Amino acid sequence: MADLIVKAAVKEQIEDKNVASDFYDALDDEVATVLDNAARRAEENDRKTVQPRDL
Repeated sequence: MADLIVKAAVKEQIEDKNVASDFYDALDDEVATVLDNAARRAEENDRKTVQPRDL
């Protein structure tokens, strides 16, 4: 599976907190789940385009 998140962007967003190395894997899994669910919803609505409303 490809990395879906950018570590530097996560660290920048969180700013003054440390980030555990295994946090990135867990976050990547969460993002993959969100994307899978959005794609499924688009497909259920007979669309090939995933839209914000699929989130």
